[in-house]
Amino acid sequence: MAAFLFIIFEIMIWLTEKLKFPSPETASEEGVIALGGDLSVERLMLAYQNGIFPWYSEGEPIVWYCPPERMVLFPEELKVSKSMKKIFKRGNFTITENIAFNEVIFNCKHILRNDDFGTWITDEMEQAYINLHKKGIAKSIEVWFYNSVSKKQALVGGLYGIDLGNGVFCGESMFSLMSNASKLAFIHLVESHNYNMIDCQMYTDHLASLGAREISRNEFLKNIKSS
Repeated sequence: MAAFLFIIFEIMIWLTEKLKFPSPETASEEGVIALGGDLSVERLMLAYQNGIFPWYSEGEPIVWYCPPERMVLFPEELKVSKSMKKIFKRGNFTITENIAFNEVIFNCKHILRNDDFGTWITDEMEQAYINLHKKGIAKSIEVWFYNSVSKKQALVGGLYGIDLGNGVFCGESMFSLMSNASKLAFIHLVESHNYNMIDCQMYTDHLASLGAREISRNEFLKNIKSS
């Protein structure tokens, strides 16, 4: 991994203070389009509007991606299993929106993951998305479960992402402290809003089970521009 990053750092375009990204067509085979820059509200919005997102680890330069294959969900293709429908009907969970954004991103940052992506939300990224939330751009879905011992609602799952305001929601991360809690958040997001497309970024079996699929970069960019 270190050798790969060294090569990337040597050959890729480094961003300046100017708010501009290279064309997605210049991305590396892995989807890296540029390095550096900052996580200002203005730069992040420009990135997402052009199908680009940041993804890097603590201590590394900011790495900007526009991968050749993009995981997306078209709402009409959402898959809700019979077991999930039963969970919704039982009414054991309460679902809210945008009332605990900071808690959601904190949990996304610290949750232990079974996928290959690990924890990638740096302190800098956490603050950047909190800033976007304060602007009404970053949104969260929260899933709560009543704790009979503490007699309080406990946050057990959720997700957050960027609402581009054009019918596209760019999902960033989700977490689950109880079985199926993140699925509840995702299904609620899709069924309670009129989005044309949910950008899920990278493939996971979890997302595929909900109906998400990979499309080409060109198809993704056409969809994000036409929404």
